Amino acid sequence: MVTDTDGYVHIIEYLTEHLSLFENAAGHSLNERSIMEVIEQELTEQIIMVCSQNEQLTFNQRNIIIREVDAIVYDLEEILSGVVNNPATQEQKTFIREFALLIKNLFDTEVHSGVLS
Repeated sequence: MVTDTDGYVHIIEYLTEHLSLFENAAGHSLNERSIMEVIEQELTEQIIMVCSQNEQLTFNQRNIIIREVDAIVYDLEEILSGVVNNPATQEQKTFIREFALLIKNLFDTEVHSGVLS
């Protein structure tokens, strides 16, 4: 579904073009959320939006979406493996929020094109 689209490839390329945001981050308070925690939160919020905006989705269709999100999180863990446990900077949080919105847009496109039907 989403992970098999050209759009997903472009979003991953967009991430790799901005990997410098995740390199050499300065030390932060121990109270800061990790990069992975921010990714999980932002993706979760966006996928909840997809599902709430598309009440017609069946239980099986929602499960397909969740499996896709799991695959996306796995990809992000691979790409950002050296930094996922680092505290997230404000700039990283902003980028991750934007990235999650792009992922949501991909899901919206797939849902509205009837791929899940």
